[in-house]
Amino acid sequence: MDYLKGLNESQYEAVTTLEGPLMVLAGAGSGKTRVLTMRIAHLITNGVDPFNILALTFTNKAAREMKERIAKVVGESDARSLWMGTFHSVFARLLRSEAHYLGFPSNFTIYDTQDSLNVLKKVLKEMNIDSDVYKPKKVLGRISQYKNNLITVNAYFNNPEIIEADERANMKLMGEIYRKYVDTCFRSGAMDFDDLLLRTNELLTRFPEVLAKYQDRFRYILVDEYQDTNHSQYLIVKALASKFENICVVGDDAQSIYSFRGANIYNILNFKKDYPDAHTVSLEQNYRSTQNIVNAANVVISKNLQQFKKNVFSENEEGEKIKIYRSLSDADEANFVASNIWEIRNREQRKFEEFAILYRTNSQTRAFEDALRKRNIPYRVYGGLSFYQRKEVKDLIGYLRLLVNENDSEALLRVINYPARGIGETTQNKLIVFADQNNISIAELLSNLGFYAPRLGLNNGVLNKLGEFWSMIKAFQVMLKQDNVYNVAMEVSKRSGLIKLLKDDQTPEGISRVENVQELLNSMQGFLEEQQQLEDGDASLSNFLENIALSADTQRNDDEEDMVSLMTIHLSKGLEFPVVHLVGLEENLFPSFMSSSSREELEEERRLFYVALTRAEKQAFFTYAISRFQWGKITDAEPSRFLSEIDSEFLEFINPAMERRTINRSGLSSSIFDEAPSAETPFFKKKEAKRTIGSTPKEEAVPKNLKPVATARIINPSGQSSQDIEVGDHVRHDRFGVGEVIFLDGTDPNNIKAKVHFANEGEKNLILKFAKLTKI
Repeated sequence: MDYLKGLNESQYEAVTTLEGPLMVLAGAGSGKTRVLTMRIAHLITNGVDPFNILALTFTNKAAREMKERIAKVVGESDARSLWMGTFHSVFARLLRSEAHYLGFPSNFTIYDTQDSLNVLKKVLKEMNIDSDVYKPKKVLGRISQYKNNLITVNAYFNNPEIIEADERANMKLMGEIYRKYVDTCFRSGAMDFDDLLLRTNELLTRFPEVLAKYQDRFRYILVDEYQDTNHSQYLIVKALASKFENICVVGDDAQSIYSFRGANIYNILNFKKDYPDAHTVSLEQNYRSTQNIVNAANVVISKNLQQFKKNVFSENEEGEKIKIYRSLSDADEANFVASNIWEIRNREQRKFEEFAILYRTNSQTRAFEDALRKRNIPYRVYGGLSFYQRKEVKDLIGYLRLLVNENDSEALLRVINYPARGIGETTQNKLIVFADQNNISIAELLSNLGFYAPRLGLNNGVLNKLGEFWSMIKAFQVMLKQDNVYNVAMEVSKRSGLIKLLKDDQTPEGISRVENVQELLNSMQGFLEEQQQLEDGDASLSNFLENIALSADTQRNDDEEDMVSLMTIHLSKGLEFPVVHLVGLEENLFPSFMSSSSREELEEERRLFYVALTRAEKQAFFTYAISRFQWGKITDAEPSRFLSEIDSEFLEFINPAMERRTINRSGLSSSIFDEAPSAETPFFKKKEAKRTIGSTPKEEAVPKNLKPVATARIINPSGQSSQDIEVGDHVRHDRFGVGEVIFLDGTDPNNIKAKVHFANEGEKNLILKFAKLTKI
């Protein structure tokens, strides 16, 4: 039971309460990930079969980290047997096994948002619907809302209230569009992200035998970030848990900030209504932040009415007060932040990666980027266009998707005339209409072109071009059975004419597009090598594409570059930084003008502020401007109400001589020569009660991982190094970087396995013969 050492009293209670419903209210920085992982490990060590445990997270990164930690306690084999991952990845896996119940192939395609948008645009065009009235993104968002609320096409047409609401919104064709979109996806053998949840609900509802099967399989269910679940996720979990009710949910209502994605805070607020016998454990000790930061965050969040009352505290050092900078403009604000980062870095010998700039909207980044560039401060903006969303990358992926699932009409129509091969829009529309009228896929039509040709109304020249295109695709499919994904993708990029088209454009943009395609090919090569070296590797093209489709984590570069992080507050959730700059703290910017028309919206904005502040470990800076460019004009700005909700004892003004003139909202200041702000200024509020926080800093007691001891020396049979590889050796890998060998297994030189912990990649189980490890 060494893994239980170091848990505080509340953490221990949460980990060891194994039976029945349990709600763990985990305050910011309270070690919830540790509790989840140790609870799973404790279940397994107490005799629960890992195959009977389902653990649901919201990011792939969280699932990977948790599985690594669990493996250290229970072993690699048991950890691999867990059903653990994001909602979408876990239920995609379930649907792969059971999709035939719903009429889908097991190799169905998963459409990302851009794919879904493209399908919808084609649907609108086929239906001769004006996309200026029915804006595709708005329509797709509406369809997503339907699906997340389990409103199927049939349910839509049986609900007069929804129909009436759409008619009032001048969108009376929504039902027909929805029906057409769903039918199109079904014929293409594809599901969008929302379908992964909707279809799972349908499967469990319509087929009791399937529900019973997975109720028996998942006897213990754990859900991370339960406050972020939507209605569809909630119902799936509730159905699966209804037999044994061994359900543990972990979350923090104070960090529920995703209502715009459909997250329903009432799922966690009403947990005890669903499970009256549920036990509740509150994790209230914050191990991340200073006392000053924690206390300030508590004061703000206490203003919300809809919440569980918690007494979050810190036993870390008291820490510095939160610094507030009042700027004349958004440019002044950005210049201060850049200069402050430079100064703190030099004074305290910090790395740039220890700094974060958090903002409410992406449109705020420009000024900060300009200011950082002027000072040669490296930075990375998170949340921009990701690599896999770039057109040239999606074009090549479109070809590859078609090789895995030829019924994927979205991929087919993307590439059928790209590069241009004389199969224009008119021809494509005829194919779409004909396939629709005959209830077949376009792939089936092309595969039997000779049979259908007389009825298509196309000339011989176009028919020949269609035949050549489809023959090329079929040849690629044959090649895929015999060769690896990299060679196939390289051949596709050449024979399709894609790489030549891009290379013919010698502009900087064209060169960049070629480099992006090359990078995609490079990633495939790396994927192949990685899968070959991993003990349970799967080097198939479908696995490569599924990893791309299900990748929902924040994009990061793992090149060890030292950069300041710029991101929206929503993206920062789950992260932490020693120094945080929270910028743009002005009314109508934060809280947002679009999200403060009701108490519910304002309370979510306040929770967003709470999340931003609790990202800071050591220092927090608030900035706001008294004027800002908006729509090409300079407009006056007013400090955010959230600033006035913090007790003055936690704040310090960087430029106090000017502060009172700004804060006094009654108009002209009574004294423009005041040297410092008065406690009577409306900006401040007096402290409500004396806090009894321990003054002695106390670090979290985390058990140290013991280094495994090896007595046998195993020779590396790869031939890549003349040195022997032993447990405890530090090694270098050409893809994963530097790591430490922590375990060796096997005696057959061709099948020796090594577990290596890499600094950047975490633990990897490698087949030593292929791993190319070099001792350092």
